[in-house]
Amino acid sequence: MTSARKWIAGGTPWVWLNAAAVSASILLVVGLLLLIGVRGLSHFWPLPVQKFVYQQQDGTQVVLAGQVRETEKITAVRLRESGVEVAQGSEHVRRYLLKTGNRDVYGRDFRWLLKPSIISVSKPRSMVIFEREEWGVFIGVLTGVREAGELLDKADTWAEFQRGLTRANRLRDRINDLEKGSIGSVNYRLERLRLKQRGLELKGRDSPAALAEIAGARAALQQEYVRLEDQLGELNSKLRRDAIVVNTIDGQELELPMASIVGAYRPNQMGLAGKIAYFFQSAWNFVADDPREANTEGWVFPAIFGTVLMVLLMSVFVTPLGVVAAVYLKEYAHQGLFTRFIRIAVNNLAGVPSIVYGVFGLGFFVYTLGGSIDRLFFPEALPAPTFGTGGLFWASLTMALLTLPVVIVSTEEGLSRIPRSIREGSLALGATQWETLWRTVLPMASPGIMTGLILAVARAAGEVAPLMLVGVVKLAPALPLDGNAPFLHLERKFMHLGFHIYDVGFQSPNVEAARPLVYATALLLVIVIVLLNLVAIQVRNRLSERYRGLES
Repeated sequence: MTSARKWIAGGTPWVWLNAAAVSASILLVVGLLLLIGVRGLSHFWPLPVQKFVYQQQDGTQVVLAGQVRETEKITAVRLRESGVEVAQGSEHVRRYLLKTGNRDVYGRDFRWLLKPSIISVSKPRSMVIFEREEWGVFIGVLTGVREAGELLDKADTWAEFQRGLTRANRLRDRINDLEKGSIGSVNYRLERLRLKQRGLELKGRDSPAALAEIAGARAALQQEYVRLEDQLGELNSKLRRDAIVVNTIDGQELELPMASIVGAYRPNQMGLAGKIAYFFQSAWNFVADDPREANTEGWVFPAIFGTVLMVLLMSVFVTPLGVVAAVYLKEYAHQGLFTRFIRIAVNNLAGVPSIVYGVFGLGFFVYTLGGSIDRLFFPEALPAPTFGTGGLFWASLTMALLTLPVVIVSTEEGLSRIPRSIREGSLALGATQWETLWRTVLPMASPGIMTGLILAVARAAGEVAPLMLVGVVKLAPALPLDGNAPFLHLERKFMHLGFHIYDVGFQSPNVEAARPLVYATALLLVIVIVLLNLVAIQVRNRLSERYRGLES
């Protein structure tokens, strides 16, 4: 009994309890990351296309082709309750989720197949997966290529298709550059001229000379617009010229425009090297291109761009605010009841639900400040709002307000670690309090400031609820950063990885197609947060090394 009491009094059980809690937390985090990583990365791996001969409940046989995306066991009782006949004595039945594609042909692109009803399975080498702009993927056999309506008589149809697809992709890139670049710039400048004329009318300065100048500039832009539209029409006619002839697995012959196809591959003919090359190419496309099909197909570059830009702007706003508040509370404010009350309030703000910050940002930033800015500086655009609606600026400010308590607390802790003798020595050498603070105390406290910023970045990058109210959208027509002055458009709405996960996972009309994207986007969001934190940690470590000697 005495030894047990000594063992408990020595604190050993609590050490082991803490170690167990930490180990469990680490295991949970590692398990979560492994789940997201495996499910997310498997989205880019080219699965083989299998041909199934399947017997339906009425006894008829159908031929299906597709990729097996999931397998699961379900109880036979559940199947019998739903009206499906299952052999007596069977407790569990395995079924497969088959991605058949061809939604424009079959009306759906996923089907569940029961293993007992599968008659035969094979892997035809001729099967091709075509990735399209609309209707999802098409799975079938390539039988011919048409150029300008003429069916090419070529022995190697696949090679001819690859040449046509490369040409179509180049035309598509030129069209995209023309629409978002040159034509978008002309439209932007035309809109600026319209707002300029409206502004002159509101101020009573719409003299004939000023209006003539605007009319001349508008006429020049309209001429340029007509020229660019002619180029665009010519490129579109070239893009729509070619097509391919394909057959579905059940023998239906179709013609697909080459303009609708963005990529194709033959997974049943790929070796390991080819699959690895496709994996990395698909992963790169995922982070480098735009989404398609209401975010259920394609990629997520605008969401990555919006997330990183919002976090950077949030850091620019929150760092000076948090540092100034912490410096005042620690260095200048009288340490009394009022100061303690402020610290308690700051600590409590860190626990306020994020949606509350979103509501505050919507009511104060968007409607109050944004509406006032529109009335003062953008009256010519009214009633259409400029800053009186959600956008990148208000989202960044809302996130800065949300993470401000973290930065204040971390900065105060960093200031508390600076020895009082450092301050007294600086003052004794003739430096003022401001010089001591600016040249000695703040540089030495910079690792603590960076710690607060790291925590702020980690939280802001993953928040979704407040952003839904102050600027994030499902699809943004243009990036907030482009080649049109003033280049950084703080009033524009933007896409965010966190909201993209929510939209794809819970708002998608095609749940089966969207599920792999949820894991892939979640993995990408984790990677983005880790990279942002690693940059901040590297800066903090360098600052710690630089001022370590002074602290000692």
